[in-house]
Amino acid sequence: MFKRLFTASLVFGAVALGPPALAQSTCMPRDNLVDSLNSKFSETLAGGGLQTEQRLTEVWRSADSGTFTIIMTRPDGISCVLAAGQNWHDSAAVPAGVSG
Repeated sequence: MFKRLFTASLVFGAVALGPPALAQSTCMPRDNLVDSLNSKFSETLAGGGLQTEQRLTEVWRSADSGTFTIIMTRPDGISCVLAAGQNWHDSAAVPAGVSG
C-alpha cells in the first residue's frame, strides 16, 4: 500500500511541477511568424478579428496542402501560435431552411 501511495505522489508531484501549456507556445514578432507561415506552409490569411481590445486572432490556411494555423497577436507586435492542424476545408454555404 505504501509503495502505491508513494508512486502516485511522485507521479502527481512531477505533473504539478511541469510548465504550463501556454508557456510552450511559439511566440515571435508577427512579421517573422507570417513569413514562416508563407514560406514553409504556403499559408495565407483566411480571416480574423479582435478577440479583445488587446488581442487580434487570425486563421491562416493553405488551400494547397490543407494546413492551418491560428495565431493571436498582442499590441506589442508579438504573435503566438494557438493551434495548428491539417485537412482544413472551407465550409460551404448552409442552404436556406437548414439549421447549423
